[in-house]
Amino acid sequence: MNLSFGKEERLCSSKLIGRLYDESRRLMAFPYSVQWRFETLKVPCQVMIVVPKRKFRHAVDRNRLKRLTRECWRLRKKRLFEYLKERNVSITLSLVYVHNEHMSYDQLGRKMDKLVETLCADIENNSEA
Repeated sequence: MNLSFGKEERLCSSKLIGRLYDESRRLMAFPYSVQWRFETLKVPCQVMIVVPKRKFRHAVDRNRLKRLTRECWRLRKKRLFEYLKERNVSITLSLVYVHNEHMSYDQLGRKMDKLVETLCADIENNSEA
């Protein structure tokens, strides 16, 4: 599997983002608040990464956290993509960083592993309903 994080995997459509925030399922996987929704897409998952200006005033801090989050996601998305492909579903996903402090790359990596596992479990529970 290609481990890049290309344009087709980024959530950019304002219609999809609007639907995601209006009709989504939520879960908390600290330090991220996750919103996701089943969609019909060409790729298994489209992701939007958000670091709020309210918590991190300086753009340099927000950009660093987004860059670290993208890298953690890029290396760990394989498990989720395989899970979605075997169930033949696709989702849109929003990752909002909710912690007040910076976390190291290693910490974010461990948290991202837990996030992917929690998300797979939540998708399994909601796909049966």
